[in-house]
Amino acid sequence: MTAIYTAISSALATVTDFLYSWGLVFLLICVGIGLTVYLGAPQLRHAKAVFTSMKGSRHGAGTGISAFQAFAMGVATRVGIGNIGGVALALILGGPGAIFWMWIVALIGMATAFAESTLAQLFKTRHADGTFRGGPAYYLAHGAGWKKMGWLFALFTIFASGMTVPMVQINTVSATAAAAHGIPTWVSALVIVVLIAPVIIGGVRGVARVAELLGPVLAGVYILTTLVVIVTCLFSAPERIGNALASIVTNAFGLHAGVGGVAGAIFNAVIMGGRRGLFSNEAGLGTAPNAAGAATVAHPVSQGFIQSLGVFIDTIVVCTCTALLILIAHPSLPTDPGAAGSLTASSVAAELGGWTAPLMTFIIFIFGYTSAFGAYSYGQVCLDHVTKSPAVSLAYRIVVTLLCGVGAMAELTFVWALSDLMLGLAGIINMIGLIALARWVKAALADWTSQRRAGARVPVFVGRDNPLLPGDIVSGVWDPGEAEKVASAGGR
Repeated sequence: MTAIYTAISSALATVTDFLYSWGLVFLLICVGIGLTVYLGAPQLRHAKAVFTSMKGSRHGAGTGISAFQAFAMGVATRVGIGNIGGVALALILGGPGAIFWMWIVALIGMATAFAESTLAQLFKTRHADGTFRGGPAYYLAHGAGWKKMGWLFALFTIFASGMTVPMVQINTVSATAAAAHGIPTWVSALVIVVLIAPVIIGGVRGVARVAELLGPVLAGVYILTTLVVIVTCLFSAPERIGNALASIVTNAFGLHAGVGGVAGAIFNAVIMGGRRGLFSNEAGLGTAPNAAGAATVAHPVSQGFIQSLGVFIDTIVVCTCTALLILIAHPSLPTDPGAAGSLTASSVAAELGGWTAPLMTFIIFIFGYTSAFGAYSYGQVCLDHVTKSPAVSLAYRIVVTLLCGVGAMAELTFVWALSDLMLGLAGIINMIGLIALARWVKAALADWTSQRRAGARVPVFVGRDNPLLPGDIVSGVWDPGEAEKVASAGGR
């Protein structure tokens, strides 16, 4: 059995490594570029709308989930351990130039996030508890008419995002606590289950409430911690910041390498920067739209702008802060990828002192905690597409909670590889859907733009008899009068 398990794990690792290093990365980039061109670069042309999209986002939800809560759910999942260990790994394997290509990928990914989140809103449905459900499973089934593809995406996400990703996040938390403070993994497992059970058992609405409190606050605390290091360095040794920024640009174009190594250096930086950037902000993978589709908004495009802002915050802000922190503390980067997990924490300790170790452990703990229940919510949204049974839904929430405890103690190499494979396949399905339904996004954007030009402060969307749309949206969510309720309550 051991030999069979090892062989399967090895095969999965080979497939996922190829998928994530080549196929999926280039597919995500190509789809992002295509959407940017087709939609007229909404992340640039409507930059003001993107950066002001949070205004009024906490209002107008009624009994549902506000636009801000949906944004916070995405932030809670996106801004996680990947922003700490993932950036460090990109620097070690791709050099400082990988960060430059992370920026480029994020700018492209903002268009992808806008498109998939707008579609999640367009084809969302009303759930029995008064909230909405939307995402790739819904727009594949109701928008493209591909019910089987919608089901397949849902099944992948129910297992991979909803069940195994929380296990992996919690595993990282328990491993960090054990390595840094000698805390037994069973203690971490017990604490995690006690803390996460009330959130997950509460369902999507429970996740939204906790994410609204923890997600933005946690991101702010982490950014503030890195800024303290950067600002301190700015006054004490500004040349270190200059050197860090210069190394990002020069390494991005291979200017640091010898003549024979320029092409290889650029390629390596692009691959690692693109890979870590895409899987940090999740644009195109079809995960974040599950949160975006739950929001109660007056126009689908407004939530598209909010989720586009989430990509900017995740990669351009948080990942850049992490990268500068590491490059300031470690101008000569380590070569061992195994050092990635502790590199950020050691950088903070090197600059601010050893007293920061408990602080960084706490930040990693909360990052893992919020990422776990945020990822669960994606699986729950997809489960609600597959079945409306309250009993099945409750059983799923209990299983996910228990798996978080298992994840704190178990070796997850096989689980991680299988999860990566399913998430990658779900991402491919999602991108096929994005290409097929891009005309709906363009039409919704044209509707929003025409209303703004006509002087509307909060554009209101109507999904029936709208001459700008390719057809009618029959879910009833966007019938005349529905979106006006959100706008009149002060929502977006």
